[in-house]
Amino acid sequence: MDGLLIVDKPRGLSSHDAVARARRLLREKRIGHAGTLDPLATGVLVLCVGQATRLSEYLLGEDKAYEGVIKLGERTTTDDAEGEVIAAHPVPTISQADLRRLEVRFTGEIEQVPPQFSAIQRGGQRAYALARKGEQVALEPRRVTVYELQLAPLDDPRSMTDHSEPSGVIRESEVGNRGALPVGHLAVRVRCSAGTYIRALARDIGEALGCGAHLVALRRTQSGRFTLADAVRLDQLEAAVREGQAESLLLPMDRAVAGWPAAYLSHEEARRLKLGQMIIPARVLVPPAQAQGGVKVRVYDSQHTFFAIACWDGTKLKPIKVFDAAPPLVR
Repeated sequence: MDGLLIVDKPRGLSSHDAVARARRLLREKRIGHAGTLDPLATGVLVLCVGQATRLSEYLLGEDKAYEGVIKLGERTTTDDAEGEVIAAHPVPTISQADLRRLEVRFTGEIEQVPPQFSAIQRGGQRAYALARKGEQVALEPRRVTVYELQLAPLDDPRSMTDHSEPSGVIRESEVGNRGALPVGHLAVRVRCSAGTYIRALARDIGEALGCGAHLVALRRTQSGRFTLADAVRLDQLEAAVREGQAESLLLPMDRAVAGWPAAYLSHEEARRLKLGQMIIPARVLVPPAQAQGGVKVRVYDSQHTFFAIACWDGTKLKPIKVFDAAPPLVR
């Protein structure tokens, strides 16, 4: 069983636990994820199944999109609702202009200090393991990119839905009529680079407002080209397994690299590439400007079966990864 399984991870389950459950259900040991989600978070978790695990490295650096809820006035040890409150301050009234300034301040390439409770390693140990021992870990700022940030006052954080605008959001026209508002929570939407901590973004927004803040809800709506529309719940996976339909939930392996240029080989060309030979193919769909210095391409045989990742230098195709025969995938 080979392919991509896009899971809508539930709250309270770690990414590791989601992988373990998928392994049990599919009876497949070769399953890994392409980017973790905190237990607090829900939403898109990309799982690579079977031979697709060899493609996970190409998915780890993909951009992400999130929706969440920030609680103002409290700092926590973990920068989210899982931690203990370590500081509390009055929340100032917030105007629409204040929110726009925050959006501008935290959009673009920014320096971000990861949360103390994170998976970053220090001295061979994870930062969260040291933090649980009460040790303060010095973490250097990292450059991340926030492509888009939207903030809105939230009347009722319980109104936050999985896939639509929260019904408790106070809209811009309403804020304009009422002026600055006493707000306890903010709805946040973010599109960002891989490695961005939304917990840290919530913390830093609270610091900028002078009251502190932490994340109380988070939903990943997109990871690379995969969205919630591609995702299945774990109970749906379980039902599909019972009905013998689990494989139908897998997306084709080459969806992991669907945005790459493609090479289509003849039977003889494919045979030679599978043997590890460098070839001069007849048909490579790569613009000449992209081939300077070499570009990775997805490779198909004469039956339009995806079977390899290769490097194209403008003249020759050199195999990087070759997969076993698989059903026809992206055509």
